[in-house]
Amino acid sequence: MSNPPDKEYQVIIPNLNRRFSGITSTVLAVVPEQMKELSFCSVGYPLDSRIPRLSWIGLLKLTRKPLPNGANRIFHCRRNIEMCAALILKHVFRAKICPIFTSTAQRRHTRFTKFLYSKMEAVLTTSNRAGSYLIRKPDAIIAHGVNPDIYFPAQDRQALRRELGLKNTRSIGIFGRVRPQKGIGEFVGGLCRTLEKYPDFNAVIVGETTPKFLSFQERMKSEIARRGLEGRFQWLGKVEFSQIPKLFRCMSLVACLSHNEGFGLTCLEAMASGVPVIATQTGGFELVVRPGVDGEIIPCADEDAFVEKLNLMLSDTKKLDSMGARARERILDSFTIQREASAINAVYKRLLGMQ
Repeated sequence: MSNPPDKEYQVIIPNLNRRFSGITSTVLAVVPEQMKELSFCSVGYPLDSRIPRLSWIGLLKLTRKPLPNGANRIFHCRRNIEMCAALILKHVFRAKICPIFTSTAQRRHTRFTKFLYSKMEAVLTTSNRAGSYLIRKPDAIIAHGVNPDIYFPAQDRQALRRELGLKNTRSIGIFGRVRPQKGIGEFVGGLCRTLEKYPDFNAVIVGETTPKFLSFQERMKSEIARRGLEGRFQWLGKVEFSQIPKLFRCMSLVACLSHNEGFGLTCLEAMASGVPVIATQTGGFELVVRPGVDGEIIPCADEDAFVEKLNLMLSDTKKLDSMGARARERILDSFTIQREASAINAVYKRLLGMQ
């Protein structure tokens, strides 16, 4: 844990959740890009060796005084517990910080959450839909982005499949923890109904199964076995974060079937990798996907709609591949991490008195 006493960090990123989550993923993607313009540190659980990490005592020492221009340092919260920490630091320890919050949730907030973000000096959100659940007008709507230099199409998909131990066929993937809310039930059910018609395709499920959902996973595997399709599904479980981009490159189609999503990076990561998607009406998926152009949109928890779009897309592999190329173009045009970082930094600079 570093604590350089003479470093004038401008932005503090708290990470108060031990478990790696979608929020952690978004932070790890955007902050290194933001650091090209501004000076960052983190506090709490480790994030990334590129982001200096302070102890809480070190943070209190740092925030005893404002920055040289008189502005308070940004303290960017993305969870309730981080907003709580910001208010304690500011009002109990008199830390010179400017707490802000990014809200991605597309649901009604609890009274406690509303109280917390009402005390923030700025509130950001990732889409108009997420913003509609806020009781105050967001200061900025900034969609997430992905790094197209990390997520990019494969030059030789078949060779990469062999390297990663995947079957030498086309792959339909789903990424995320194995649980009903991620649409795994619709994914397994829909593919059990369609794979027999498409012998060149297999299913790949990438994600951890926590003990709570082991019985759910076993039910899914039993249904696959009942259909005689065990050889058509690969369950990879939890994989190293560094391997995820390679796995996206191996796919011919990715399903993003969450029942509820804050924004959803999986869709962006797949499309940046040159892979079309079937995505549900949640998160930022509708903002990103152009139906019939680079993917398809279906209602949440609708297995029949998933089957319909699967048949449409799998029956024409030339069109499927061209949709993947257009998906890559879509991300490059509108949803890069560089675009997101620049937009967030613009908010920071305004609050820091740099504009």
